[in-house]
Amino acid sequence: MARGPILPEEPETGAPLLPHHLSPETLRLLALRRSTPAGALGEPGPSQEDLDGLLRLAIRVPDHRKLEPWRIIVIEGDARTAFGEVLAAARHLREPDATPDRLMAERRAAMRAPVILVVVSSPVHDPKKTPFWEQQLSAGALCQNLLIASQAMGWAGVWITEEAAYDGHVQAALGLHAHEQIAGFIYLGTARDYPVERQRPSPAAKVTRWTG
Repeated sequence: MARGPILPEEPETGAPLLPHHLSPETLRLLALRRSTPAGALGEPGPSQEDLDGLLRLAIRVPDHRKLEPWRIIVIEGDARTAFGEVLAAARHLREPDATPDRLMAERRAAMRAPVILVVVSSPVHDPKKTPFWEQQLSAGALCQNLLIASQAMGWAGVWITEEAAYDGHVQAALGLHAHEQIAGFIYLGTARDYPVERQRPSPAAKVTRWTG
């Protein structure tokens, strides 16, 4: 059964849309949003219905020239065990003297949450020369959309990379092409404990105004 609210029908291409949607609940979510550490996630995870809705929402990201320079790989169920073996093999290749406990920790890492969404940055050649950097930023926006939408549906999650995201063995096992990169692993499930607020930057320390 889906945990999230019923979503509106997807608008048709070319349909007029409001330029803004006043939503106190969205503002509250952004004001209080906090990732849940992967080690604090557990069962249950999003249903297929929730995943379908979540992915539909997540891909509504800024995308210069509509290049769709990203894709998502879903890892759930028994596939997590196979992914754990990939993580362990990659660790062994990086560290031939890794202990059995270290390799077992890699296997367990794949089981930290019921669902793992692998966001792949997949920039494309654009005759109009949209910079790869802009396309990669779109993949980052997709990761953030996944976090926000999943939390709005009632799921806990975290966006992490760790060494696995940059490991060639892991990338090959997931079927990435030479021009692709893993933007992040989005772990989703149910929080087994409440996350606590962490220190946040002060806008006054990070924001300046350019006056010419």
